[in-house]
Amino acid sequence: MGVRNTIRFLRCGKTVVLHDVPPTRTLLDYLRLEERSRGTKEGCNEGDCGACTVVLGTLGNGRVNYEAVNACILLLGQIDGKELVTVDDLARDGALHPVQQAMVDFHASQCGFCTPGFVMSLFALSHRGEAAGRAEVLDAIAGNLCRCTGYRPIIDAALHACDGHQSDQWGTQETAQLLQALADDADILIGNDASFFAAPASADALAELAAAHPDATILAGSTDVGLWITKQMRALPKIIHIGRVKALHEIVETENTLTIGAAATYAEAAAHLQALSPNAGEVLRRIGSAQVRASGTVGGNIANGSPIGDMPPMLIALDATLTLRHGASERSLPLENFFIAYGKQDRKPGELVWRIDVPKLKANERFFAFKLSKRFDQDISAVMAAFKFTLAGDRIASARVAFGGMAATPKRASQTEAALAGVSLSNAASWGAAVQALARDFQPIGDMRASAAYRIEAAGGLLRRALLECAGHAPAQTRIRVPA
Repeated sequence: MGVRNTIRFLRCGKTVVLHDVPPTRTLLDYLRLEERSRGTKEGCNEGDCGACTVVLGTLGNGRVNYEAVNACILLLGQIDGKELVTVDDLARDGALHPVQQAMVDFHASQCGFCTPGFVMSLFALSHRGEAAGRAEVLDAIAGNLCRCTGYRPIIDAALHACDGHQSDQWGTQETAQLLQALADDADILIGNDASFFAAPASADALAELAAAHPDATILAGSTDVGLWITKQMRALPKIIHIGRVKALHEIVETENTLTIGAAATYAEAAAHLQALSPNAGEVLRRIGSAQVRASGTVGGNIANGSPIGDMPPMLIALDATLTLRHGASERSLPLENFFIAYGKQDRKPGELVWRIDVPKLKANERFFAFKLSKRFDQDISAVMAAFKFTLAGDRIASARVAFGGMAATPKRASQTEAALAGVSLSNAASWGAAVQALARDFQPIGDMRASAAYRIEAAGGLLRRALLECAGHAPAQTRIRVPA
């Protein structure tokens, strides 16, 4: 217990202890400007290109688990208690790491700028403990861009190196013991009342600190706040990181409810949401990249109030309840009521998004969710649609329909829901009124992602698709990607 004013992490078998860490110092700037470890590259500086990819090792279930992350938007303070692995660390005693050697053997690099990021994404994949197929490789490198080599040789190198028989010096029992030695219950506070980086370890300490500093920036995965720093150049003198509170990472399932802590990452929640609904799992797989899903959180996607966030429409359609905490007090509200207007949520200063309770589907309920975007992988939605139908025989007794990208907030389609009541799934001619009602629910804008006309037409198409699938005409599940 107590408070410490240092960041501690593991690097190449040694513990690194840092003092005087600026609140908004990114991991990439630390590596390149302070350590002078320049194998890790700066490309887009917004978590999109993957050139800055590094790997973090965390202790869980008695072993070291490795995940790729974007160093350009991750803050240095977030790696406390973890093992940091960069491309500069992999080669030992003049020998390349097997992933690096495969990239050479399969001619998977030309200019080489993107190569360190690919290597680190594949390093993490190689430590999954099982052979990776083509689909797993494509998911692993979806957040890494290459513009000169072409992806085929990179994929070939990945299939060769990530064959389930990886043996290297990483993830040893000694590493696990060193990480265990770093684990503590101390609250981190570096700085003073005017400017600090804080990472409380307990729920009470976090809530108390946030209430005492309502002007502080609450940091979860930094996939959004990181861009405030690198692109908008905002001054954020006070940072409160929620990631060290174990209770906020908890995901609890009961017979009727799935409860997700606000700091649970997409990667942590993936299996639970997939079990809740295959559609939800597929949408989640397309949120960002592996690097983004390892850092980004379900609660953060709600707290930032984006009208194009992918999680809120699904959770609203599922009738989720949101719990917020301010100091010692908690309150709950339907998630749909949290979003008031563009950029405005029902959250007072110092109040924290705390957990999300999601009712599980009943026997007579069906859920569908679809994401439309210009790129298949790692792209922001043009239209995000979610539908929950309660059935009475072949008729829809009631419906919950929510969209993202169609209004200033994630929003239910109330008139469409009313038009769906009593619709026969066996009579497609009866669906037209519900499709037409979408134009009364939404007046979307046109922007760089889609025109207003496209959004309305696409929304109608997605509603028809949901009804067709509910009627038993589900298309074969395919993963559509542009060939390399």
